[in-house]
Amino acid sequence: MSNIDSRNDEPTIVVTTGEPAGVGPDLCASLAARKWPARLVLLGDREMLRQRAAALGASLAGLEIRHLPLAAPATPGRLDVRNASYVLAQLDAAIAGCLSGEFSALVTAPVHKGVINEAGAPFTGHTEYLAEKTGTRRVVMMLVGGGLRVALATTHLPLREVPTAITAPLIEDTLRVLVRDLRAHFGIEHPRVLVAGLNPHAGEGGHLGREEIEIIAPVLDRLRAEGFELVGPLPADTMFTPDVLAGSDAQLAMYHDQGLAVLKYAAFETGVNVTLGLPIVRTSVDHGTALSLAGTAKASPQSLFAAIELAIEMARRRQQRGKTKVSCEDRPAPVAAAAHERAPRP
Repeated sequence: MSNIDSRNDEPTIVVTTGEPAGVGPDLCASLAARKWPARLVLLGDREMLRQRAAALGASLAGLEIRHLPLAAPATPGRLDVRNASYVLAQLDAAIAGCLSGEFSALVTAPVHKGVINEAGAPFTGHTEYLAEKTGTRRVVMMLVGGGLRVALATTHLPLREVPTAITAPLIEDTLRVLVRDLRAHFGIEHPRVLVAGLNPHAGEGGHLGREEIEIIAPVLDRLRAEGFELVGPLPADTMFTPDVLAGSDAQLAMYHDQGLAVLKYAAFETGVNVTLGLPIVRTSVDHGTALSLAGTAKASPQSLFAAIELAIEMARRRQQRGKTKVSCEDRPAPVAAAAHERAPRP
């Protein structure tokens, strides 16, 4: 049975198979077991993928594989710095295909940041790499799962660098991208966004830090005046409680672990990483290369399945809306009342 739905309007989803020593090839081998309402194109070394699938008792029948050769033989669980160029070649080919219109969306399997850097290629993550390669000034990392959509103001930074990175332009641009793409890609016309503070207790009125007073709150006030539905800055330790979450469409955390620890607790095997702000649609698994699980048939493909499902949904909505490029300048229509004055939605 083919994994491809034969509808003429099906989107074409390109899937990078990621670090060859990790679980990416294993997870991709599981895709043939399902019928997808899209054309899937896998990027990777064809023979390596076949061998990995055979070792796992899986089949690649019905999957379209676009061959990119390994730089060196790959062994599950054993990183080889020589294959860093192979990993980046997958991303470059996928980005080029998305920008040209050949592909409708990109789904990425996990890569290993350390081995790419050891190969001499500065790499902090997919999000930053995609922004650079597409010439996008501001991108937003958002994870979706467990009823949450958690976006990040800063991504892969050492914790000591976060306070300096939290600036008014960063918060404003991040919220503009977040709100615009929630409308464009998720069909939420008036997104209600909860915004965390940076400090414990959101600064406790300035006694535990002044970023909330001097940076975050003034930005929220300006955007509320334009019609944005924003609540905050809120203490991060209570922002994710059910009563506070009620009626919200997304949550903005100030740094990586502030938001993603909660998301991964709620949806570790089904979470999806989405890059907002790009001129292309990109989703990803919410986990790493899991080297110890590579080649063991123990890695769950559910996050990859969820990433592909969301990519298909976003690609279809993008086609329907006729959107071709993301701009931070798009503003939502005015709403009847400022969001901070509203009671939570039922």
